[in-house]
Amino acid sequence: MRDRLITCMQKGVLLLSLMTSLSVSGHAQELNIKNIVLVHGAFTDGSSWSSVTSLLQSKGYHVTAVQNPLTSLKDDVAATERVLARQKGDVLLVGHSWAGAVITQAGNAPNVKGLVYLSALIPDSGESVSDALARYHAPMEGMTADKDGLIWLDNPDAFHHVMANDIPLKHAQILAAAQQPIAASAFTEKVTQAAWHHKPAWYLITENDNALNASVQANFARDARAHISRLHSGHMSMVSHPQEVATLIDTAARHTQ
Repeated sequence: MRDRLITCMQKGVLLLSLMTSLSVSGHAQELNIKNIVLVHGAFTDGSSWSSVTSLLQSKGYHVTAVQNPLTSLKDDVAATERVLARQKGDVLLVGHSWAGAVITQAGNAPNVKGLVYLSALIPDSGESVSDALARYHAPMEGMTADKDGLIWLDNPDAFHHVMANDIPLKHAQILAAAQQPIAASAFTEKVTQAAWHHKPAWYLITENDNALNASVQANFARDARAHISRLHSGHMSMVSHPQEVATLIDTAARHTQ
C-alpha cells in the first residue's frame, strides 16, 4: 500500500512537472515575434521577397514587404516606419543590401525587437553609407548618376553579374526589367542613431557576392555585434536561396524576445 502511494505521488509530481513545463513552453511561444517586416535594397522592389514571404507565411508569420521609393534615406525610413506603425505586436525587421541603412535607422521604433541584415550596408550613428564604406576602404565604384541624380542598373547583363550571378540568366533578366533606380544622394545621408547598438542583430554573409565583398560584409557584421551566418550565394540570396533565408529569419524571430 505504501509503495503504491509513493508511486502515485511520484506520478503526480511528474504530471505536475510536465504541465508546468508545457505551460512555460506555451507562454514562451506566445512571446515569439509574429510580425516580420521585409525591406528591399537598391535596384529591386518588394517582389524580390516573394518566395521568402510565402515560406514565412507557411510558418504562421504575418509578413509585410515595404515598397521603398529609393529617393532618399529619409524617404525610405519614412516608408518603413509607416509599415511598422501598422503592425499589431512586436516586429522583426529585415533589410537587404542598401536597406541595411534603412533598418538601422527605422529599427529604433519601439515595436522592433530585432534586426536581420542580408548582405547589408550598416552605418554607425552619425555615418552615411559612403562614410561606412570609406571606413573599410571599400569605395562605391561604377555607380554613376544620370542627369536626374539617379543610379540605374537596368542593363540585364550588368544586373545579372552584380546582383544575381547565381540566378539563371532568364530569371535575372526579369528582375532587371523591374529594377528601381536609387538617388545617388541617399548614400551620403547620415543615420542619426544606429538601432543595432541596443537591439539584437543577425547578419547573413553571402560569400559569392559581386555587389558587396564578403570581407566587407563580415566587418559590418562584427561591428554590429551580430549573430553571423554564411551562405555561398550571390547578392540576392532571398531569390536564389529563399529556404535558407526564411530559416534564418525564423530562427532570429524565435530567439528575439
